[in-house]
Amino acid sequence: MTLLLLAGLGACDKQSPPAGQGPKATSGEATGPAQSGIPGKGGEFSYTLDRSKAGTPAPDFTFQNPDGSDAKLSDFSGKPMLVNLWATWCAPCVAEMPTLDAVAADYGKKGLAVLTISQDNQGEAVIKPFFEKHPLPHLKGWIDPENQFGFHYNTGMLPTTVIYDAKGKEMVRVVGAMDWNSKEGRALIEAAMAS
Repeated sequence: MTLLLLAGLGACDKQSPPAGQGPKATSGEATGPAQSGIPGKGGEFSYTLDRSKAGTPAPDFTFQNPDGSDAKLSDFSGKPMLVNLWATWCAPCVAEMPTLDAVAADYGKKGLAVLTISQDNQGEAVIKPFFEKHPLPHLKGWIDPENQFGFHYNTGMLPTTVIYDAKGKEMVRVVGAMDWNSKEGRALIEAAMAS
């Protein structure tokens, strides 16, 4: 069973629809346009908005700070949070990271907690070199060694981003890669900041 769930979590490349097809939407969801990712880096911005879990409290799993100490989402209580699940091997995740860094730069000082939580099984062995190679000065390499968040959110895709209001209640899930500098991306952030 665990292997099946891990295989589902590794479905990064399945998040983008086949060429010539738009993303699929189901009842209560909205989809975003497929757009070019970072030139020459691969990946596309293509996502689905899911509000079906709105109002659900944030999980209280233990994950790792970049320094190896333990952290929980409750450590950020009173702040709106953007929790992004990603992996170094996921091209859409990597394409999305600079836009998340821009959000952290613009909104971090205003109180938004931007948590990029890696789902890489190799943990720090791949996260530390990733952050050394990529200029992302406003992001940190949080690690979820047990992949608890991936199993909890159960989207089967990376990246997955969940936005929480200042009371720790889920507002929206973004399943797939979003350009967080886009009008829609910034509107989601502004809604969290107003909570």
